[in-house]
Amino acid sequence: MNLKLLGEVYVTLLVIVDPPGMVPVFLALTGTMASMARMKAATQAVLLALGVIVGFAVAGQTLLDYLHVQLPALQGAGGLLLVLVALQLLTGKTDEPSEQGGTSNVALVPIGTPLLAGPGAIVATMLFVRRADGFDEYLVIGIGILLVMLTVWLVLRFSGVIVRLLRPAGIEVLTRIAGLLLAAIAVQLIADSVDAFVELYTAAR
Repeated sequence: MNLKLLGEVYVTLLVIVDPPGMVPVFLALTGTMASMARMKAATQAVLLALGVIVGFAVAGQTLLDYLHVQLPALQGAGGLLLVLVALQLLTGKTDEPSEQGGTSNVALVPIGTPLLAGPGAIVATMLFVRRADGFDEYLVIGIGILLVMLTVWLVLRFSGVIVRLLRPAGIEVLTRIAGLLLAAIAVQLIADSVDAFVELYTAAR
């Protein structure tokens, strides 16, 4: 097994996904849920992110080529989606999750994607797949992705301890802070997207 490649995949994706940085946003979106509902949301989000990242690793470039979509466009779309979520958190107008529908929706969007399986993680995975030479290295990349998602799940799974410490007032403050951080991430994604488009068109000329 190529341990160097495994380490590169694990560290790179872990830094991009940033599980500790995900905790405030996750708690802001799930802080009012019961413990079991929060665990279910964490599991759903991680499974979706895993599916999206693996899907793009296997057929991402083919799909984007078929749709005539460039990677910067994917970045910009993710940024715009995060802007909407950030505004909800900042204004306090997040929808109260229902027992059946809300939990799944929060887990899938925006936690599963584009927060966990965002443009950065997708692009990094696609680049690793391009570099891979043979089935062994594809397998190593797959193991690296699984380890990252397991780490993320463990972090989100035990975030309930933080909820018990903060109580409702603390969750309210954390929600506003998370909204501000999320807005900054969204603006950075959009800025990176614009910058990438400028570089593409400059190079084309």
